[in-house]
Amino acid sequence: MAMKRAVLIALALLIASPAAAARERETELADPKPSIDSPRRIVVSLAEADPARANAVFSNVINIQEFYGPDRVELAIVLYGPGVRHVLKGDSQVAERVASLRAYDITFIACGNTLESMGRPHDDLLEGVEVVKNGLPEIVEKVLAGWVHLKP
Repeated sequence: MAMKRAVLIALALLIASPAAAARERETELADPKPSIDSPRRIVVSLAEADPARANAVFSNVINIQEFYGPDRVELAIVLYGPGVRHVLKGDSQVAERVASLRAYDITFIACGNTLESMGRPHDDLLEGVEVVKNGLPEIVEKVLAGWVHLKP
């Protein structure tokens, strides 16, 4: 009985030790490796109006940029449907965050059809936000041009 208890205690200590904890592994970059001349190109879609959701997506985008490095990744966020509210003057609860991400060369693209259905002119968008006629085909065409589409 004492032996069994000693073995169980030893196992518990081994499992609880930092050395036994799962180790992170580095993500292996696929070929061709991203470079200044050939960056990873990632388009992220955002269709939800919830500011917490927008902030989560923005955090994901920053994490991606930190992983690859700003010179080795091109990032665009396409906003459509209720997600357009995040880039509207007066409506956005995340305007400062959008401006901060733009300062890090992250592109914001708003859906023109959504703006039209809301009765909002392009001038109502935050500074630097691009507009396309339709957000979903923008994503499709970027994917066909080699971009990776993420919907975190």
